[in-house]
Amino acid sequence: MFELVQFIIKSRNFILFVLLEVLSFYFIINTNNYWSIRFFNTSNYYAAKVLDWSNKAKEYAQLRQVNTDLAEENRKLHALVTQLQQLKPQGSTNYKTDSIFATRFQYTVARVINNTTQHPDNYITLDKGTADGIRPGMGVISPTGVVGKVKLCSEHMSVVTSVLHSDFMISSRLRKANDIGPVKWDGINPNRMKMLYISRNTKMYRGDSVVTSEYNSIFPSGILVGRVIGVREMPDQTFHDVTLAVGTDFSNLTFVYVVENKLQEEQEKLEKAAESGPPKP
Repeated sequence: MFELVQFIIKSRNFILFVLLEVLSFYFIINTNNYWSIRFFNTSNYYAAKVLDWSNKAKEYAQLRQVNTDLAEENRKLHALVTQLQQLKPQGSTNYKTDSIFATRFQYTVARVINNTTQHPDNYITLDKGTADGIRPGMGVISPTGVVGKVKLCSEHMSVVTSVLHSDFMISSRLRKANDIGPVKWDGINPNRMKMLYISRNTKMYRGDSVVTSEYNSIFPSGILVGRVIGVREMPDQTFHDVTLAVGTDFSNLTFVYVVENKLQEEQEKLEKAAESGPPKP
């Protein structure tokens, strides 16, 4: 208290000057219409500026929750679209899929907490694990395309083999040409991939969408893999050299969807049994 009194005594001239300035300003504003209007307009302008900054700060602070809500909404839409696509496969008019088979895919939203694109073999780490129902072998997609496949899981995290991996291949289909072939990264440009084994007799279209085919148990069919940006005929080769622009932007990957095929185990067991030959009598 004593120090405060000492400060006031030492600064009494300055404090008196400030009080007189405020009092003078008050009289000017209240006795002169011109200055009163100027003060009103100026104060409103700066008040609006401060309010705008405050609103922007609040919106920025809420972006994480907004993104989370959007990711959850996209998950529901993905599930609905997949179900509708599975109920009536492309190119079919009269055939209708069994409802259990059509609803076999389920989605779980996960956040990317680590991601590499500069190595020959790239991996992605997610913030969901076995506690959230994630297990190795599940597919992973983004809102814009295929991402990879779950390789390892702990209770609360998972590591995904990215499509930008030297060993990763996806059974894919040209949407317009309707030809099927695997897509593989060449290990050079993270924005480019190659589609293999497309016959030179196939009519190619630049800009054609390449989507996941029906011949896999990991991804639903129709998920974007990339778009055709280059087609080159190789001398003495029976296949096109097809270059794709990758559908997923791996440099800006935040939320992904882990895909569970509830009938995957049943399918794989049946196919393995078929490969091993008929059961012994």
